[in-house]
Amino acid sequence: MSKKTVNKKKTGMALDKINYQLLAVAFVIVVIGFLLMTGSSNDDPRVFNEDIYSFRRITLAPIVVLFGFLFGIYAILKKPSDENSTEKNSN
Repeated sequence: MSKKTVNKKKTGMALDKINYQLLAVAFVIVVIGFLLMTGSSNDDPRVFNEDIYSFRRITLAPIVVLFGFLFGIYAILKKPSDENSTEKNSN
């Protein structure tokens, strides 16, 4: 009986450097979206503040957050380019 030889590649990081950089950008976009949702507080609870229904809080901020999450998914799923993989193999 012969043993099968298994070629094991060196396992490093789960993602490439560019993927982590894109994830950092996605994180910043999501944080910006959440910051757009914030606003001034109302000191007097008996007075209604119309600012809570502004375009920035209701429309723009959720779109920015959603774009950040979608960009994060793209960053995870992005395959490394052939140039990067040939550089790693030659080193």
